[in-house]
Amino acid sequence: MQTETETLKGCSSHPIAHKDSDDLGRLQIRGERRPKCVVMIMMEGVIGDVFRKFSSYPVPLSACVIAERSSTNTQNLNIMTEWSQCEMNRGVRLRYCQQWSLQCNQRTLENAVPLGPCINIHGELLSSHSPSGARRVVIREANNHGVGHQYLEVWGCNGLEKSLDLTALNKHGKVYDDAQFACLAWSPCEDKLLYVAEKKRVGPLAQASFLSANESRGLVVLEEEDKNVYVEDWGEGLTGKSAPVLCVADLSKGEVTICTGVPPHISPGQALWAGDGNGLIFLGWWHEPFRLGLKFCSNRRSALFYIDLKGNCELLSSDSGSVLSPRLSPDRLWLVYLQGRVFGPHHQCLSMMLYDLQKRTGSVLVDVVRRAEKGQFVGVYDSLPLHCWSSDSEEIFFSSACENSKSVFSVERRTGRITPVYDCNTVSPEQEFGSAKLLTVMKDLMVMSCSSPNRPPSLMVRFVSNAENKEWIHLGETGICERFDWQSIIITPPPEEENHQFSGLNFGAVLLKPESTSKRVKFPLVVFIHGGPHSHFAAEWNVNAAALTKLGFAVLMVNYRGSTGFGQDGIDSLLGNIGSQDVRDVQRAVLHVLQSNPILDADRVAVMGGSHGGFLACHLIGQYPEFYRACAARNPVINAATLLGTSDIIDWRYSSIGLQYSFDQLPTPQALTTMLEKSPITHVAQIRTPVLLMLGGKDKRVSPYQGLELYKALKSRNSPVRLLWYDGDGHSLSKVETQSDCFLSVALWFKQHLNMH
Repeated sequence: MQTETETLKGCSSHPIAHKDSDDLGRLQIRGERRPKCVVMIMMEGVIGDVFRKFSSYPVPLSACVIAERSSTNTQNLNIMTEWSQCEMNRGVRLRYCQQWSLQCNQRTLENAVPLGPCINIHGELLSSHSPSGARRVVIREANNHGVGHQYLEVWGCNGLEKSLDLTALNKHGKVYDDAQFACLAWSPCEDKLLYVAEKKRVGPLAQASFLSANESRGLVVLEEEDKNVYVEDWGEGLTGKSAPVLCVADLSKGEVTICTGVPPHISPGQALWAGDGNGLIFLGWWHEPFRLGLKFCSNRRSALFYIDLKGNCELLSSDSGSVLSPRLSPDRLWLVYLQGRVFGPHHQCLSMMLYDLQKRTGSVLVDVVRRAEKGQFVGVYDSLPLHCWSSDSEEIFFSSACENSKSVFSVERRTGRITPVYDCNTVSPEQEFGSAKLLTVMKDLMVMSCSSPNRPPSLMVRFVSNAENKEWIHLGETGICERFDWQSIIITPPPEEENHQFSGLNFGAVLLKPESTSKRVKFPLVVFIHGGPHSHFAAEWNVNAAALTKLGFAVLMVNYRGSTGFGQDGIDSLLGNIGSQDVRDVQRAVLHVLQSNPILDADRVAVMGGSHGGFLACHLIGQYPEFYRACAARNPVINAATLLGTSDIIDWRYSSIGLQYSFDQLPTPQALTTMLEKSPITHVAQIRTPVLLMLGGKDKRVSPYQGLELYKALKSRNSPVRLLWYDGDGHSLSKVETQSDCFLSVALWFKQHLNMH
């Protein structure tokens, strides 16, 4: 694709940009660059240094606890933690392992010691420690004579014990390592391993004799006429993942077998061993009549199944809802999982279900919370940790969105009683952080990741039930704290902005303010809007928000009505009211903080957001054309009517405007008109605010041509607009180099148009 490049005065020309334009722009001819002013070069350097520093703080991903030999009162526990860290110079996101040794005396932690330096585990797709802790299995990608292969490796105390070349065995396609389908589970006797991979593709018209002749050489034969047949996948973030199969690796035989008996209309995933290892429990998603996007969607029809190794399959749950996070108790008698509705909001408050594997009966352990009184539990919104049970199988532990934070809770299996374990909404000396995420509960030791808007993530540990000592112990460095303030805000809409069907609902926001050195200084305000829309800004470490604050901006992150963490009524209240209720909530939050914080400059307000957040940002500059001085939108929804046929979640296009969806749905003139009326494109004639657009060329959720539609509409009206096109990136714009380029562009854009030079 040929590109034309125009640059703003003083702004760098990004080679990754497709088109950019502004009424102040200067055309570059034949790749020549005009010299930039020294001030702009220095500004780019400062912005890059801040983002590089904040992006380099490691983020914990998972934890595993292994018990060593112990005496009567004392016990040593080893904690294996996996982390992610951005390496900006190479433009990669590295993963590493860090180990800790904990000395315990009668369930009291006495000492925590790191076991050597961190170890790079880049290239490992999946890993899992055996139940005994003596072995560790890894699925790894590596080159074999210049060809990419996937290997299953089993490591023990004396080195590599077993290695299977999964690619050479040719039983299946690539192993899944995503958060939706993937698993890697040891059998109870530790002689088998369970994982999920893409089904081996063989053309239905291929001749049987030709196939058998080539089977041993690892060839997959497709008839010429079949190579062009369209193959569905599971949408954004799951490209190429279409037909998962359950795979069992027998370590003693060195063989891999594909589980038979899974219903043909079901795509299996999130599997685990049942009982003594003679059967499997798995989730199955319906893929007929066609697949809808699965990532970030807890509303896809799915159910819980049991299958024995002979291929006999049994339905365990309801087959009319959506199911996720099956977790087996240590005594292997109980199963908890989360359950929600199909269609409607793509993310929702979920019920926690309890299944008795002996009686083959299920019941509701934690119900959906419609709305909660102040200080009360507001519901389950997030997936359960892989290990979430106490060792006596009596309690389940989990973390979830809770208003403007994430907190940790426990629920008793026998009574359903919920108890806060680490409540970030409680103001007390013990609550050091704004949010907490539970990583694991193993050997009755809880490991959680904690952070605040001004404090990067760190680890804390504690035993699950210790009446005498409920103090959390820090692992590693905890002294990093950036010098700026933040506060959590709850906002009540005025009567004229109430939703009369769901009256009395509040919403929230988190405000970050730079450190003030003078009472006369007023800070520009950046309004940061999350996507979803059924998502959530927690009072946790956010690289973009923290870096903008460090650069002198105040940042307001808004949880408008429809965000998770405020009850199901809040989520349902947005259906049919997008483009109006959510827009008013954001504007109300902005006015609230401007009125209550005199250090904020009401004449220098910018807005940014991605996906539905970009949709709202573009609505705001159209509905309040004199209020915002700059706008930055990532992959925004601009015209819901034209998006209908290109999104992987077409059901949301109907649900968002208050209509029921079915697979055989056809658009009507009335529905298309409503979609158009609720879209930012209808306000484009009023837009005067300079707009920066950042689009992913491979976005399956919101087509990049949505942004192009706004770009052309603004260009035709001589309204200032700049467009950055990231050809190899998708909806989240998640590549390291893309994130860095986006942040630099946004910061420069805001500094220019908010007069911060």
